[in-house]
Amino acid sequence: MKLALISALAGSAAAFAPAATRSTSSALNAFTIDSIPGALPPVGLFDPLGFAEKADEKTLKRYREAEVTHGRVAMLAVLGFLVGEAVEGSSFLFDAQISGPAITHFTQVPDGWDALIITFIGAAEAQRAQIGWVDPADASYDQPGLLRDNYYPGDIGFDPLGLKPEDPAELDLMITKELQNGRLAMLAAAGFLAQEAVDGKGILEHFSS
Repeated sequence: MKLALISALAGSAAAFAPAATRSTSSALNAFTIDSIPGALPPVGLFDPLGFAEKADEKTLKRYREAEVTHGRVAMLAVLGFLVGEAVEGSSFLFDAQISGPAITHFTQVPDGWDALIITFIGAAEAQRAQIGWVDPADASYDQPGLLRDNYYPGDIGFDPLGLKPEDPAELDLMITKELQNGRLAMLAAAGFLAQEAVDGKGILEHFSS
């Protein structure tokens, strides 16, 4: 049900909300292909097309910002698929008006809610950009879209439970765990989308058949 989208989008907006202070990973001052978190044996840094190898530090940070952000959204999306389809038909949200595969839920949202959701996402993304990105007016013409020098990719300061380690080594380990889970979630979300698009059945319907 549309709870799928709302749970995913509300969570993603919360994940991108600002906090007062931020600390950085040990890799911030040397964000290179040799020091970047997220590489695990036996594969190491998986980069078959050589994007990271060819990138300078600024570009590599943008790649990581994109990866961690998409990973977070994918983790929430996977949860949204499963939760949304599990509660569809209940009167908990939208008076049981939404049903079917999760990929169809947004089109079933009552009038007005879609604009509200899109506005909510846009505001969260704008705040994330203000935290991490150089103002376009201050960026050079040949290097648009730069991250701030003191900004670590993905570190928008949201840590309401105080889980972020103070020790740099432990922080890099936590970053790697988040990346690995995000990578898996991106593959899972893509699989969910493709499967539902192919046969028009919900993911939970596949599990129960």
